[in-house]
Amino acid sequence: MVKEGFPFVITPIVLALVFGALQWWPAAVFFVLIAGFMAYFFRDPHRIVPGGENIVVSAADGKVTRIDENEAGKLVSVFLSPLDVHINRSPIAGKVTNVKYIRGKKAPATSNQASFSNERNSITIEGENMTVVCTQIAGIVARRIVCWSKEGDELQLGEKFGLIKFSSRTDLLMPPGVEILVGIGDRVVGGETVIARLA
Repeated sequence: MVKEGFPFVITPIVLALVFGALQWWPAAVFFVLIAGFMAYFFRDPHRIVPGGENIVVSAADGKVTRIDENEAGKLVSVFLSPLDVHINRSPIAGKVTNVKYIRGKKAPATSNQASFSNERNSITIEGENMTVVCTQIAGIVARRIVCWSKEGDELQLGEKFGLIKFSSRTDLLMPPGVEILVGIGDRVVGGETVIARLA
């Protein structure tokens, strides 16, 4: 479990102990269940990062809900439900050249419009052969975007760089020359699923 989850687990455990001492068992059981869910939500599972050159792996667990192509490049958007792992991983190996936080709305992340209007944090990673921009997007519940990386940091392929607390969305903008290997509706795994390859 990531350290950011400890307060969300410890608080309901303490409340469960208090209600248990008072023999208010329904309330005690309720807070035990809350603590269990929080421990599950903030889990940090091991991931096997694939090998190969010029590949792009998913930056998050979830469901692909949008694939766009324009003059800026190709974009894959992944929606994370409360049951998905919410840790973000580097889609390529490279240097962090820019981190930009944008204060936005608290609209549901289920909508593709959240990519343009919601609170978000964009991290630009410059690799040997390509540069990608990964954007962490908060939803109506997710109000705390966590980014551990800063400008100048070197990231390995699949390395953890942050998380978004509760339901959210992660957008990945890639160069026009990549071949997209996933489709809308596909389930992807952060740090493991190859979503694109530079042709």
